[in-house]
Amino acid sequence: MMVAAERVLVPEAPSIPVLTFRRLRLPDDLQPLVALFNLANEEDDVEDRSDVAGLTEWFSHPSGYDPLRDCLIAHVGEKVIGYGKVHWVDDTDGGRDYASWGAVHPDWRRRGLGRAILRANHRRLRQIAATHDLAPDVARRFETWAAESQVGALALLESEGMTVARSFFEMLRPNLDDVAEFALPEGIEVRPMRPEHYREVWAADVEAFSDHWGGMDGGEQMFQRFFSGPSFEPDIWRVAWDGDQVAGSVSNVVMREFNEATGARRGLLAGVSVRRPWRGRGLARALVAQGLIVLRERGMAEAVLGVDADNPTGAIGVYEANGFVVHQRERSYRKPF
Repeated sequence: MMVAAERVLVPEAPSIPVLTFRRLRLPDDLQPLVALFNLANEEDDVEDRSDVAGLTEWFSHPSGYDPLRDCLIAHVGEKVIGYGKVHWVDDTDGGRDYASWGAVHPDWRRRGLGRAILRANHRRLRQIAATHDLAPDVARRFETWAAESQVGALALLESEGMTVARSFFEMLRPNLDDVAEFALPEGIEVRPMRPEHYREVWAADVEAFSDHWGGMDGGEQMFQRFFSGPSFEPDIWRVAWDGDQVAGSVSNVVMREFNEATGARRGLLAGVSVRRPWRGRGLARALVAQGLIVLRERGMAEAVLGVDADNPTGAIGVYEANGFVVHQRERSYRKPF
């Protein structure tokens, strides 16, 4: 990859000696960023973890952003102490979401660095939005997310005028010992997923999630990110077919980074989707159960998934029927341009 070290002026920067802001430098920043992400999440009781392989995959397939222009690194000397990233995505409601994310090293918090990164992110998003030729009636808004355990981040976002737009749950099945099997609807069968199916499975997934709240990116880079890399294991996905049509799927992931960091054996149901014509027949419930069974066979001892707290398709009931309970809560924040 190219190497970039462009300095960035951040007028809101706090008075920290030798604090400097610059653009992302690849691959040099990968390991420091992994260390920052994991330390910040551990401090905030957020269970996401990263590693160099996963972060490399993320930057290798950028969608809605340019890694070398839309990421911000805060450092003191050679030590990376903060990070910001922006991207944009079209929303299922017809609007466009200009999203921001950031992290600050626990030792450097409560000095104004998080606020400086957030404002720099918003400034960059305004620059990006100015290049977008949108109709006047297309809603544009800033967006970001935070777990409810990230108390400092919640306070910062609300003090900057952002308000809660939606709530989400991370649901946990704390063991995989007693998974109940549910019958597939008549005429539906689960088949092994092969490379020639990837595009069709992806198209069905994008179609199903177009009914859900929030941004939906069905572009090529997102396809490449989901169907490649160290976390992609097609043999543990479960895809339901009705004849030659994909009716639904569950995309399973072994949480390699989290498991290595914590010693857990956790799997993730990264996506559970059923297309409209096949909803209301018990397919999602059966697919989730099959997903749990294959994770257990893969050596996992527990499983998690994320869900919109106001999901309109009854997903929470499906997950509860499969033994999931609410484990953590997250919020999506927005502010109109």
